[in-house]
Amino acid sequence: MTLDTLNRPLKDLRISVTDRCNLRCVYCMPKEIFGPDYKFLGRDHLLSFDEIVRISSSFAALGGTKLRLTGGEPLLRAGLPTLIERLNELEGIEDIALTTNGLLLPRFAKALYAAGLKRVNVSLDSLDDARFGAINGMGVGVQGVLDGMKAAAEAGLQVKINMVVKKSSNEQDIVPMARYFKDTDYILRFIEFMDVGSTNGWDFSQVISREQIVQMIHSEMPLEPIEAHYEGEVAARYRYKGTNREMGIVSSITQTFCSNCSRARLSADGSFYTCLFASGGFDLRALLRSGISDEDLTAKLGQIWSKREDRYSDLRREDSDSKSGNTKPKIEMSYIGG
Repeated sequence: MTLDTLNRPLKDLRISVTDRCNLRCVYCMPKEIFGPDYKFLGRDHLLSFDEIVRISSSFAALGGTKLRLTGGEPLLRAGLPTLIERLNELEGIEDIALTTNGLLLPRFAKALYAAGLKRVNVSLDSLDDARFGAINGMGVGVQGVLDGMKAAAEAGLQVKINMVVKKSSNEQDIVPMARYFKDTDYILRFIEFMDVGSTNGWDFSQVISREQIVQMIHSEMPLEPIEAHYEGEVAARYRYKGTNREMGIVSSITQTFCSNCSRARLSADGSFYTCLFASGGFDLRALLRSGISDEDLTAKLGQIWSKREDRYSDLRREDSDSKSGNTKPKIEMSYIGG
């Protein structure tokens, strides 16, 4: 097990396989910034599957067990099931998941499951077509996402739903979303609006807190807290009283979890980041293409993690000026992955 300066182990690696997406969600890739003239990464700048597998193997050698494939929209990366199959063969890797907007799942769900994928997190921020279309920036309706979730479940994948909650955008959808998914096998996760990147216009006044979300749902569907599945689990879990159904809330703004964070991130062009809110990373692509050995690559990853001292969300909470947002430049979510 590899520990950082705060004794946090390296257990999870989020791998962005592309910086491209077929949506323009306002909190991630606002179309005012990521318009028709935006320059995405060229093919030569993306990590190859061989390079991703090598880095993942070194990650596993350091005690890492969980991989999550992200983007952009990861299903836009050609041949993704092949990559999953190769990652699934790595010794020490116990779990592989995928974060997606769900629109391409009807086409790929069966192949993803056959390759060894276990679960998907699908983004859905409203059940109202007009609001959802405005949030995703492309006017895309809800049904395509629901169809993707159904295809994933029918293929054998566990389905979780990510709903980013933003004041004056979709707060009115919190209770309807809970009500709609309460009696399904899908697990709903509410996510506080976060200041990831520098282009989504984050301000604390737009945050709906975990406490507020719980109160809103509890007034109609009583909730009770339940224990985390494992040390460092991001979502606070709740059960609908009298059932075995659950929902959760990711509250990195109002109730931070830096002290248990075991996640690193790999961008599509091979930069290794030790925090979602990082300003910079470590260029692993250059090392790979310079001929570094597997042993030296593993040692380099271990060295980077052992010096890690990130606790951005804790510092934001402690900073009296944090309610107006941290002005330090940060990597965009579409580049670093969620």
